[in-house]
Amino acid sequence: MKIKDRPEYRDKPKPLCFGPDETVMRAVSAMSERNVGSVMIVDDFDKLIGVVTERDLLKRLVGAGRDPETTKLREIMTAKPRVAKADDDLIEWMRVMSNERFRRLPIVDDQGRVVSIMTQGDFVSYTWPNLLHQAREVTRTSIGRNYQVLLVAGSVALYTVILIAVLASFFGAEA
Repeated sequence: MKIKDRPEYRDKPKPLCFGPDETVMRAVSAMSERNVGSVMIVDDFDKLIGVVTERDLLKRLVGAGRDPETTKLREIMTAKPRVAKADDDLIEWMRVMSNERFRRLPIVDDQGRVVSIMTQGDFVSYTWPNLLHQAREVTRTSIGRNYQVLLVAGSVALYTVILIAVLASFFGAEA
């Protein structure tokens, strides 16, 4: 399946983009307002040159004791991030993101301009229904194949419960 085939790709708003000389404070305000976890850093031609994520803010701004009012995005951005194209294979990128431990994947056009961002959460929405379907099928197959075993086990369990009830009433009556 291609990335562009997912509803998460088609339904997302335009990514939040800033120039590299914008202050971190302005970007953080916009991130908070839009409730997003990253901003794309673009050059004068709107080509992606970096990404600033919540992790970058934590490590490179807060952890370094920098002032968000004076620090520029270029000072804390992750330069040259991994990018995908809309026609790329979704499953392959899920593997890459998992193995390389990053959560946001900018999707760029042929000119390198950001058109969307896919997150691990978007990919989970793809895999979760498939996992549930597989679990149902395995359960259905297992129960069907082991029907006689389950019938015998259920019968033994029922017999045990009845036996305990009879013995409890018998010994309870003698006391």
